[in-house]
Amino acid sequence: MPSNSLYTLYPEISPYHATWIDRPHGHKVYVEISGNPHGKPIIFLHGGPGGGTNPKQRQFFDPKHYQIILFDQRGCGQSKPLGEVNGNTTADLISDMEAIREHLHIKHWIIFGGSWGSALALAYANQYPQTIKALILRGIFLSRETELNWFLDEVKAFFPEAHRTLLHYLPEDKRDDLIKNYSALVFSNDLKISGPASIAWNQFEGGLLKLLPQVEENKTLTDDDIQNEIARARVQLHYIKDKCFIDGKKILEEVKKLKDVPTTIIQGRYDMVCPPITAYELHQHMLHADFIMVPDAGHSASEPSMTHELIKATNNYRILS
Repeated sequence: MPSNSLYTLYPEISPYHATWIDRPHGHKVYVEISGNPHGKPIIFLHGGPGGGTNPKQRQFFDPKHYQIILFDQRGCGQSKPLGEVNGNTTADLISDMEAIREHLHIKHWIIFGGSWGSALALAYANQYPQTIKALILRGIFLSRETELNWFLDEVKAFFPEAHRTLLHYLPEDKRDDLIKNYSALVFSNDLKISGPASIAWNQFEGGLLKLLPQVEENKTLTDDDIQNEIARARVQLHYIKDKCFIDGKKILEEVKKLKDVPTTIIQGRYDMVCPPITAYELHQHMLHADFIMVPDAGHSASEPSMTHELIKATNNYRILS
């Protein structure tokens, strides 16, 4: 590759295997595999909480070298029931990952996680360090109070319009507790209430993702689109209400057990969803890790410089024994 060009996504591929794994509390977790069936296993952990996987996420990995595993976390994407929050905690997701690893007869794997996926990756790795071949982490999030306060309030210093829109969706006397009062709307059984509230909640985060925010398209949403919006908002609010069921301080204290695990931390300098200080602090606890601060990127993995660094990392780890 010429030194002045950027890595871009690998060509589109389709899964060669897709299934649902039955899990406790009635959950069916969607898992798909693409790439090389005999390749190095790498699992993609999506963000949110409440996001889901999409076909482009397969394209961060060289399909000749990797067995590429994507799964939709409980309540998300193609997992069932969509939007279900009962039996849906970080401990449950970690248990699901172990079930996937055992189902696929994998001894060691590389974990690739961004945003909320970085928190889940670290929580899993701290619990099952013996399974980890390497970690690739982007847009670091540890769900500490300072991080949640940033996202829910302090980010208005940079995005006052978006934050005002989020607040003003609620009546004036309901704006003091966004999580509680958005939850009351999003979890309503009346789609005329839950649908618009979920869209308003999701659009706030969506508007913060990139260094140069994109103009929102005014497209008509289908019934399925609206159900997906509701599911995303419900799962995210359910998690945020309980600080995502993790202790970020404890995670930082425990990552020393990963000192022998090759790790790359990639952070956008102008990330407005997960500010760079968290990635910096993680690196202070993982000094063996490669730490890359991308100077012209925000939070999104799809920004050209961020995509370049992520693919560079996955390419570098192809040579791991």
